[in-house]
Amino acid sequence: MRNRMIAGNWKMNKTFSEGVVLAQGIVDELAGGTGAVDVVIAPPAVDLKGVSEVLNQAGSSVALSAQNVYWEESGAYTGELAPAMLESVGATYCIIGHSERRGYFGETDEDVNRKAKALMAHGITPISCCGEPLEVREAGGHVAFVVEQIKADTAGLTITDPSKYVIAYEPIWAIGTGKTATADDAQEVCGAIRKTLVEIFGAETAQSIRILYGGSAKPENINGFLEKEDVDGALVGGASLKTDSFAAMVKSAMN
Repeated sequence: MRNRMIAGNWKMNKTFSEGVVLAQGIVDELAGGTGAVDVVIAPPAVDLKGVSEVLNQAGSSVALSAQNVYWEESGAYTGELAPAMLESVGATYCIIGHSERRGYFGETDEDVNRKAKALMAHGITPISCCGEPLEVREAGGHVAFVVEQIKADTAGLTITDPSKYVIAYEPIWAIGTGKTATADDAQEVCGAIRKTLVEIFGAETAQSIRILYGGSAKPENINGFLEKEDVDGALVGGASLKTDSFAAMVKSAMN
């Protein structure tokens, strides 16, 4: 049985003080507990310590995620963050391979694979993103495109605890555009991802790895995605920046 997950990616939003306020609001909204739903929030790097302190002081079950990492332990990599640095501020998750990182900053599947290995060596759970651009979707090659991403992103990974590796399917054409994949669209690709994971890791492990949907997910459409067999939750963008909308999605996942 896979626990559902609702993960909020704040992207490049919220100053330190604003992040603390938002984190406190989420903690307060979910003070009654989240049942079997794992809740994760991913603030900008400069907010990580402040948000971590909010979560710790409240004794909250909400987990902390970073938005990016570098795969080296230390060194002359100006502007980058090592896994141990994330670990030291209480981050237990990290988003990797987000389409914005791939598109704007040229990250490759090889980069994503290295980051996953580095994170897992430090006990940090990757939330590894994949997804196709609009032209690939319109040409009908979306399933094959994502399957190849999954194969490259997981190459050489050893997964002993399937709960410690998360995949987020995010069709690029549905991120921040107002367009949203249908629940059936999401299931088609998430189902193909699951089959690919079976081929790579075997059925037992593959059936325990969570696959999230990301791409303009919000309270109004979350239930449709959650009804699908291979969709285990959502990686939420804009809707995670408002306490009430994010909490509403968590509560939907609890039902």
